[in-house]
Amino acid sequence: MCKGLAALPHSCLERAKEIKFKLGTLLQKPDSAVDLVIPYNEKPEKPAKTHKPSLEEALQWRHSLDKLLQSNYGLATFKSFLKSEFSEENLEFWIACENYKKIKSPVKRAEKAKQIYEEFIQTEAPKEVNIDHFTKTITVNNLVKPSPRSFDLAQKRIHALMEKDSLPRFVRSGFYAELIK
Repeated sequence: MCKGLAALPHSCLERAKEIKFKLGTLLQKPDSAVDLVIPYNEKPEKPAKTHKPSLEEALQWRHSLDKLLQSNYGLATFKSFLKSEFSEENLEFWIACENYKKIKSPVKRAEKAKQIYEEFIQTEAPKEVNIDHFTKTITVNNLVKPSPRSFDLAQKRIHALMEKDSLPRFVRSGFYAELIK
C-alpha cells in the first residue's frame, strides 16, 4: 500500500470504497442516467500485436468469459471497459493469478504470492478483491507454502463474479457495441 493511503484514517478509506461502489452502480444505470456517465474512449486500448476479432468471435464473448479472456483484443477491450467503471481490480487479480501459475522457481513464486496477497487479498489492500471470508482464509492458509494452485479458489470466485456481473455489463456497454458494429 502506498504511504499516502496508509496515513489516512480507516473511515476515509471506507468512504472511498463506498464512493467507488456508488460510481460503479451509477454507471450501470440504463438510459435515464446517460448524462451522468463518465465518457469513455470509443476506441479501446489494444496491445500492439493483436488483430481485431471477427464478428463471430466477438459475438461468442456474450456467452463465454473464457473466450473473451483468451483473445488479446477482447482482454484489452474488457480491461478498458472495467477501467472506465473503476472496477478493473478483479480482472487484474485474475491476470496476476494466471501469471503466477507459470512461475517455476519456488523463491520467485513465494515473492509473487506475497505481492498478490498484499495487492489484492489482504484487508484494505490497494486493489482489494471482493471474496468471502471462507475463500480468503483458505487462500491465506495456502500461502504458508505457496504452490502454483495457491490462489485457485480465490481466482475461481473472482472469475464467477466477473462472469455473473462484469461480463453482462460489458456486453451492454458502448465498448462492446462499437466492437460488433
